[in-house]
Order: sequence, then structure tokens, then C-alpha cells
Amino acid sequence: MSKILFAILVLTLLVLPAEALSITAPQVPQENRDMMPEHTENLGQGLWELLRDVLPRLRPDLAEALKVSAALIAAAFIASVLKSASDTIAHTAKLACIACIGSVLFLSANSMVRVGTKTIEEISAYGTLLLPVMASAAAAQGRVTASAALYAGTAVCNAVISRFLSRVLVPAVYLFLALAVADGIGAEHNLKKIKKLLKNSVIWILKTALTIYVSYMGITGIVSSTTDAAVLKTTRTAISAAVPVVGGILANASETVLSSAAVVKSAAGIYGIFAILAIFLAPFLKIWVHYVILRLTEAICGMLDEKGVSELVGDFSEGMGLILAMTASVCFLQLISTVCFLKGAG
Repeated sequence: MSKILFAILVLTLLVLPAEALSITAPQVPQENRDMMPEHTENLGQGLWELLRDVLPRLRPDLAEALKVSAALIAAAFIASVLKSASDTIAHTAKLACIACIGSVLFLSANSMVRVGTKTIEEISAYGTLLLPVMASAAAAQGRVTASAALYAGTAVCNAVISRFLSRVLVPAVYLFLALAVADGIGAEHNLKKIKKLLKNSVIWILKTALTIYVSYMGITGIVSSTTDAAVLKTTRTAISAAVPVVGGILANASETVLSSAAVVKSAAGIYGIFAILAIFLAPFLKIWVHYVILRLTEAICGMLDEKGVSELVGDFSEGMGLILAMTASVCFLQLISTVCFLKGAG
């Protein structure tokens, strides 16, 4: 009898931490807590509160991006005016303008790349804490084997992809930007093919990794068709337009998030979803503002008939697009991983 009581006591001690863990999500980092919505019962309302809080904070970034744009347009205008001078003066002026524009762009791009890299690391770190909670919640509902297998796969994939992005693809973006400046200064444009090959390689790796991961999540059977068709279509269109490079893949994957959000009943899962979005949204929109302004600047420089300046600005906007794609990809990976557990644990 004493052995049975002892066994019950041991099992109770083992179960209590798992149960507590299944209902308590890790706290969002201190610097992001003021972004958390007050109402988390409804996904739409919570997202609206997130946007309402983050949009006013973008004013300094918009002003800074417009200052950079004005400087680039002024340099392009000076280069176009000096075209009528002698060949030597025109060529020297063009090289000087390209060098100045490259310096301004590199400083701005470096700041945005750092923001993107930090966001990738923060989302990955939070996901490392959140996924065991979701796995325990799923196991508590009887999906012990499935949750263990799903956790093992998602944890490894998230860790590998996040580290690969920050340690390989982000340095590749820096190299692409450096090649863009060197190509703009060079007379023979011998670096153009290398630059294009590097950019296409980054895009291919990113798309391939996302496609494999989303396909793996699809095999788990999490994708559902319970989402309202109009809402899903609107969301897909918005994501495809907002996220360069991988917008199409993420738009298709958004069905997973939306369909599972409809059946979420786990307080820990709801908190985790909003915590990921609170970490992600402000940095993403900050980079996105600079990306859009660079795109507009590229178009204006093109109208000034300054092909070299326009191409250089275009290369840097593509570099910002790659950082946007990486940041959005990591966020969606964590969201998809979370809702995979929620569908069974809710």
C-alpha cells in the first residue's frame, strides 16, 4: 500500500509542472510588453490594437527615410545637370555621386539589417521557450506521441533556419550591397553577373527552405478549410503585396494560421501568438517603410535619366526586400509551429 501511495505522489509531482507549463506561456521580452494588446480574446481585435499602437511609432522612421530619399534625389539631379559638361567632368561627377549615394545607402541599410537580424534572433529565442509549452499542452490532451514528433521536427527546423538566416544569408546580403556599390563605380560592370547570381541564390535558398517547411507542416494535417473565404483572400492579397520575394509562399501559409486561430482555446497559445506578433510587427514595418521609400526613390531617379544611380538605389531596395523576407519568414515559421500544436491542444 505504501508503494502505491509513493507512486501516486511521484506521478503527481511529475504531472503538476507539465500541467502548469501547458497553461502558462513565457513572458514576452520586456521591451515588447507595451505592444501586447489588452484584449486577446479575439484575433482580429488584438491585431487592430497592435497596429494602432505601432503605426504612430513609425513617424521618426518615415521622416528619416524621406531625408535619405531627398539626399539621393538631389545627388541624382546634380549628376544629371553635370552631364552637359565635358566628358572628364561628367564622368568624375558621376563617380563622386555614386560614391556618396553608396555611402548614404550603406549607412541606412546597415541600420535596417541590424534591426532585421535582431528581430530574427528575438523571435527565434521566444519560439524556443514557447514550443515546449505548446508541446506539453498538446500532450496533456492525449497527443503525446504526435506532440513529441511535431516538437522535435519544428524545434530543429526553426533553430536551423533561424541560425542559417542570421549567420549565412544576412552576410550574403551585405556582400550583395557591397557588390552593388562596386558595380556602380566600376566602368565595365564586370560584377553585375556575380551580384545577380548572389541575389538569386539567396532568394532560391529562402524559397526552398520555406517550401519544405510549409510542406512538412501540411503533412501534419493542420491545414484546414474552416476560414472564411473572403477573409482568407484579403489576407493573402495583403501579405503577397507587403512581403517581397516570399510573399506568395507566406500568403498560402497564412491559411494555416487563420484556420487554426478559429479553434484556439488555449490562453497560453493566444498569448504566444500575440507575443510573436508584438516582437515582429514594429521592426518589420520599420524596415518596410525604408523599403517602400527606396522603391519610390528608384523610380524618381529613373525619371531623371540617371541609370547608374537608379540601379544602385534599386539594388539597395532589393537588399531591404531580402531582409524583409527573412524577418517575415521567421515570424511565420513560429506562428505556424504554434498553431500546429494549438489545433490539437485547444
